Amino acid sequence: MPITAHLRACVELPGAHALVDGFAGESRGDGSHRVLLRSGHELEVHDLAEVLAGERAPLAVFPLPWPGWEHGVHSVGPDGTFAVFSGQRAVRAVGTDGETLWEYRHGCWGPEIGHPHSGDEQEVCRGLEHGSCRVSDDGRLVWAHVVTEPGEDAWEERWVVLDARDGRELAALPLPDSAAAGSRHLSHPDGVHMGLCIGMGQDGVLLHWARWDGEHLTGWDVNSTMDRILVDVHPAHPGFLTVEHYGADLRLHALDGAVLAEREPEAAGEEEDPPCWDWTCGFVDADTVIASTAGADGEGSRHWLLHARTLEVRGAVGYPAGPADASVRPLGDGTWLTCDPDGRHLRRWSERP
Repeated sequence: MPITAHLRACVELPGAHALVDGFAGESRGDGSHRVLLRSGHELEVHDLAEVLAGERAPLAVFPLPWPGWEHGVHSVGPDGTFAVFSGQRAVRAVGTDGETLWEYRHGCWGPEIGHPHSGDEQEVCRGLEHGSCRVSDDGRLVWAHVVTEPGEDAWEERWVVLDARDGRELAALPLPDSAAAGSRHLSHPDGVHMGLCIGMGQDGVLLHWARWDGEHLTGWDVNSTMDRILVDVHPAHPGFLTVEHYGADLRLHALDGAVLAEREPEAAGEEEDPPCWDWTCGFVDADTVIASTAGADGEGSRHWLLHARTLEVRGAVGYPAGPADASVRPLGDGTWLTCDPDGRHLRRWSERP
């Protein structure tokens, strides 16, 4: 029996698809949500609650330090006064006036080992590989996934913790098994732990957690299968959700990686091939998970509500306006977002009116 979704808001937001099915959203432990949208040579920062109330003006606008660089996952300080950009050869903090506050240089993400640069900081080298960064919820730290150049014929990826005031490196963890195509950070609501999910294309996925206590950086990986995507963290206890690389199952983990619950996708209707979970899923609230499935051919997407602690399926979501786009972004407050197929209209839903 379908669970009818109730529409709470519908607004036009150019770039809405990047929020629901990309890395344009940034959630913080206080329950706030920021929207980071690229607009030409600028990064616009919006407050999601204000956007859903109809406010179109951004909270802040930051000039992109490398306008030709279109990759990397960036972050904004909690007070909105600075942004940190993950570039091809540097992590850079920038003020709203475009002034460089600090820069942390690292090796080039370009796939050609030892390739030369012209000396022009705006030069973009071949390749789509990139890292990511995340400002901590208290604004004191910047976590960044970077690459170093230890020798002429080899380089290594690292996870570094930087002082958000000046970019000084406080600690680093080597990532010798990683050959990243890209990555993203996920901040735990406890304000202490940070997750890092590294996608390596057909070679799988790496998942790391770490904590910085002010003196020591402690990290551990959850890479027994090297094939799990980190998708969300529980808003009330130190657990997190992962999806198998190809969508075969959804798992709830304790922070040390132990599996607490597991669920394979359910078929609905006369399907010849089993469906798979999409990677856009997560906690609607402390008790409920929303997840989406699609058929083996990518068609026939459905959204499902599950019990948060057992992942038992409660039912499929029915939308009054017809099927939603495959992607879904839960907000942890009892609501979730979908995007219309036009990529511009954002809808907010809840289970209860």
